[in-house]
Amino acid sequence: MKRLLSTIFLCGVALIISAQKVTSPNGKLMAQTIDKKLVINYKKQQVLELADIPFGKLDFVKKVKDDYQMLEGKRLHCTNQANEYQASIGPNAKVVMRLYNDGIAFRYEYTNLQNTKAPAEQTAYVIHEGTKRWMQVWSDSYEGFFPLLTTSVVKARGGFGGRPQNTYNTHWGYPLLMEPVDGVFALITEANIERRQSASSLFNNGEVFSVRQDQNDLLLSGDWHTPWRVIIIGTLADIVQSTLVTDVSEPTKYEDTSWIKPGVVSWIYWANNHGSNDYNIIKKYVDMAVTLRLPYVLIDAEWDEMNKVASNAGKTIEDAVAYANAKGVKPLIWYNSSIGWINGAPGPKFRLNKPEDREKEFAWCEKIGVAGVKIDFFSGDNQANMDYCLDLMESAARHHLLVNFHGAPIPRGWQRTYPNLLSTEGVYGAEWYNNVPTFTDKAASHNATLPFTRNVVGPMDYTPCAFSDSQHPHITSKAHELALTVLFESGLQHLADRPESFLSQPQAVQDFLGQLPTVWDETRYVSGYPGQSAVLARRSGNTWYVAGVNGSDQPQTLATNLNFIKKGSAKLFADDGNGQWSINTISKLPSQIACQPRGGFVLVVSK
Repeated sequence: MKRLLSTIFLCGVALIISAQKVTSPNGKLMAQTIDKKLVINYKKQQVLELADIPFGKLDFVKKVKDDYQMLEGKRLHCTNQANEYQASIGPNAKVVMRLYNDGIAFRYEYTNLQNTKAPAEQTAYVIHEGTKRWMQVWSDSYEGFFPLLTTSVVKARGGFGGRPQNTYNTHWGYPLLMEPVDGVFALITEANIERRQSASSLFNNGEVFSVRQDQNDLLLSGDWHTPWRVIIIGTLADIVQSTLVTDVSEPTKYEDTSWIKPGVVSWIYWANNHGSNDYNIIKKYVDMAVTLRLPYVLIDAEWDEMNKVASNAGKTIEDAVAYANAKGVKPLIWYNSSIGWINGAPGPKFRLNKPEDREKEFAWCEKIGVAGVKIDFFSGDNQANMDYCLDLMESAARHHLLVNFHGAPIPRGWQRTYPNLLSTEGVYGAEWYNNVPTFTDKAASHNATLPFTRNVVGPMDYTPCAFSDSQHPHITSKAHELALTVLFESGLQHLADRPESFLSQPQAVQDFLGQLPTVWDETRYVSGYPGQSAVLARRSGNTWYVAGVNGSDQPQTLATNLNFIKKGSAKLFADDGNGQWSINTISKLPSQIACQPRGGFVLVVSK
């Protein structure tokens, strides 16, 4: 049996621990302290060990019950339970640990700090060679693949992550998924980034993966704590369906959220590999949104240069916004964060960095009828970036603006605290068909990995569903592409393709896109394995959407045990084997569905 060893070192004196057992409320997870180790069992199987722990006996504190509503996500009504324990780790410092029904969360809390930097954290996970794991090389935009690995000795791609050719990766981003025991998985991430905190990432030295907080130059006084270190543990169903990241995040303080409306967006950038300085192209995407009955259109970069284009005949962004609103389509507009990629990057720039400029800009957006903002090009996980993101979300909320972060770190629970944050990129998505040919051959397997890795932790603006080609071709099937709109959860679901491509699809496909939900009452894992295939079922009201993709280059039959769905009329969108659609109404829900190489399907079951 393979075991995952996790070693935590903290400043302070390590104490001898007497034998002790603590459990999650449902009894599936048990932690046992033996000498200087904390051994975690899942259904009596050892899956996790925290070694050299510097605290004494874990004292029971309280039972924790989470019961709250979300405005977007894999589940609108979220519930969970935990048993909370704590132990001293030194003067004015303690560790707080919660054993939830689907994982563990812990953080370090300090009191009476006196004008000092954040206490050094030396949390480390030891992942033995041979253990299956899916992890991405860290970059400030979190745009990388999650390949299946069984070793930590991985050569760096030349230039990627700033590393020269023929060196080895030592810096990894969250989430990190592993299979320490056959059929039992653990996903490592963090949650609830607050002010005065930086995010963290993983650095490895051989088998030891250390958690390092990013740069934080603040001098802290009074009370302070780290974000929650989160480990989701269980079957793939437990991983996919978990809401642990938002369970440990702060509830929203917004009193009025009635203006926050998730939805599907027509998106200009992908088809042209360019921004939105052409008023006539913007009109086409607005008109497509009208035809498909989409609520939003995104006006991307370079809209500040619209009046410089002769064919626009003097039209400006205000004219484009007015045109969209007149058609009943809500416009979103793009901004450069002006802290990441600046030189050579598109604009508008430097409009959001100063508080007074940001308030003025967002007030103007609200006045002319902009519904939300997409803010791009952040520069990593440091404390200054985290506070900047908080400033942006809070200011946007004051002016009733939705937020979508791009070129940004992954979600860490903000979608609960700031529900106007409806999506975050932080993913290697379909935009990359514009940039390099690499994505073409790897997309299918990558798409079958994301439901088990990146999308577990929060909304993911992958920009799915391209039936035509951009700069580099895609070789996934039409049904595969359609399936991504359900398989990938995002409060704002940006459709990548051009108007003429969407409007040439069968009417049933157009109707599907016009009725597509972006929030879900319930999400269920059906079948699959990272990189090979993925089948999820998501419910909106009385309608179930079941989506599956084949991540391999060979035909594959995907299991679809749907006993939890009551009978109803069902429409199946699939591939016919000749590159065309196969769309049929079926009377009986299938137990399996055959997929073409890199193919997929969507099954819509209505009561």
